Parts: sequence; structure tokens; C-alpha cells
Amino acid sequence: MTAQVSSEFAGVAVEFEGVSKVFGATRALDGLDLEIAPGELLALLGPSGCGKTTALRILAGFEDASSGAVLVDGHDVSRQPPNKRDMGMVFQSYSLFPTMTAVDNVAFGLRLRRRPAADRRRRAEELLDLVGLSPHARKYPHQLSGGQQQRVALARALAVTPRVLLLDEPLSALDAKVREQLREEIRTIQLELGVTTVFVTHDQEEALSLADRVGVMRDGRLEQVAPPATLYDRPATAFVASFVGTTNELPGSMESSGRVRVGAQVLPVDGPAPAAGTSVAVLVRPEAVVVTPHPDGDAIVSVATFRGAITRLRLTRKGAADVLADLPSHRAAELGAGTHAKVELLERPVVVRELA
Repeated sequence: MTAQVSSEFAGVAVEFEGVSKVFGATRALDGLDLEIAPGELLALLGPSGCGKTTALRILAGFEDASSGAVLVDGHDVSRQPPNKRDMGMVFQSYSLFPTMTAVDNVAFGLRLRRRPAADRRRRAEELLDLVGLSPHARKYPHQLSGGQQQRVALARALAVTPRVLLLDEPLSALDAKVREQLREEIRTIQLELGVTTVFVTHDQEEALSLADRVGVMRDGRLEQVAPPATLYDRPATAFVASFVGTTNELPGSMESSGRVRVGAQVLPVDGPAPAAGTSVAVLVRPEAVVVTPHPDGDAIVSVATFRGAITRLRLTRKGAADVLADLPSHRAAELGAGTHAKVELLERPVVVRELA
């Protein structure tokens, strides 16, 4: 990447102010308030139909909000058409022109802006170099792999020096290895350029590995916006705890101390504590489960799944729900299927959900 390419970008702030969108009887967005810092990569994460893509399309100008405003660099762009917003968009389906070479695809937006041919060619070649595709500049899309096509799409989006880069499930059509490689490349390029970026995905691993902050959406609303580590370790709601990562739900009862009793243990509660005596579901990550081989243990390892450095155990307990535990594989070696074990929880705050 040349210094000139990076110097052309400047991160801008993006704000959603009370943005709602109604499609007939469906409220796709319900008063979305969100601030994105200049140069930040924010991932919108959630299940299908939660409103994340609608928010992205409203920011791009492809949809009009039913109410509320969208601000870019402090200016309301809600009534501006898409071609006036200076956004770069990368889609899941690549959307490359099949009769154009890679370099011509990248240069297309510049041609629409009537940039001189020599400038278009130079700029397109710079961006192909940025995404590692200079040797493939004269190839057509059908001659490129899926990962290479998505790199061309990214270069095309960046060629017009967008104020905001929008990524709509850009990796979901790729195989796992290419997906992991490309998301690292996207993050590296975004950090080098400093362009404000909104990344929409339903893949939690993708969101947590890429973003400065992750916004978890549900039914058109934001459940929580936080850095990945905070989102995982201190989920604000039971939905976030269950959607982001794997979670055990164990029965518990609130104590007068504000702590929660789970079996023989009493643990601190993360967040507001329900009233004493309230029956709750206690949400516990698999890595917070301690498993010790014991001939008199009340749990039995039913399945041990090797995952490289980590092995996931499923433990069956008489009269209770199964428990998942993640252990370092060298420790799990003595906990094969059929092993009797004791199960305890780490002494750390847990999220609870009141039972109806």
C-alpha cells in the first residue's frame, strides 16, 4: 500500500438518531440510537430479521427511514441520494461486472465520476496492490476464486475514497479458511486506512474478531454495544449472553445477600439482582466450568470433542440439565467419555435471567 492511498482517507463520525423503519405491519427498526466514532469498525450482529441490514441500507441511502435522522460528520444525510453520500459498499454476492477485468471493475466508480483514464488506471492498480491482487489485474471474475472476487469488490469500494465503508455479510459465501484469512486482511486494511466502517454479520466469531465494538441487535433494537471482550464477559442481557458465545443455563435461586445459589455454590451476580427467593436461570460460559475426575462425582462425561488447544466436554448429571465445559486439551485427556467427575463453577459474577 502506498502512503498516498492511506493519506486520502479520513475517518468521520456516524450517528443514528431515533431511526425507525416500518414495512407494512413490520417494524424493522425501532428507535435506533447509535454513535460510531471516526475511524471505528463497528459490527452489527444479530439473527436474521433483527434489523441490522436495514440499518446499513438506511445509512447507504438505499432505504429511507420512517422517522429519525442519520448524520455523517455532523451533517444530516437522511434526504441525500446514495450517490451523494460517498459510501463504499461491499455485498455478499461480490456484484462484479462479468465482462470487465479486475482492474476495470475497480475503476468503474471512478469512471462514473469522470476521472481521467490515466488516473482511473493508476488508482485501480494501487487498490489492487493494496488487496494483494496486482498479478490478477487483467483477469475476469470467472477466472478468480471467491476470495479473490471479494478482494476486487473491496478494492472497488475503496477506490472512490468513501467517507464510510459498508460491508454487508461480505464473507458468508466463502469457505471457512478463506473467510478467516480475508477477515484478517479486511481488518488490517481498515486499520491502515482509518476509514469508518460498519460491518453487518450474523456470525459472532466474525464480529468479535474484527470489530472495535459490536452492536447486538434484536427485533429492531440494540441490546448492547460494547467492545468484544466486554460483550462476551459482561453481557448486558440474557439475550446477548445466549447469542454471543455458548452458554449453559443452570437453575438458581436468589439469596438475601444479592448473590445467587447454584447447587452448593453461591455466586455474585453481574448487574441488578432480582429479589431474594426469585427463581432464575444462571448463565455460565463453558470455560467457567471446572471439571475434576472423581469416582464419586455426580456427573459423567458423555461426549468429549477435541478442538485443538481446547476440548469441549458434555457432562450428564442425574436429574439435572447437561453442562458444557471447555478445558485445555492436556487437562481433558483424563476425562474421556464415561468418566465420573465433579462439576464446579468459577467464583466470578454471573448473568441471571428471571424465570416466568
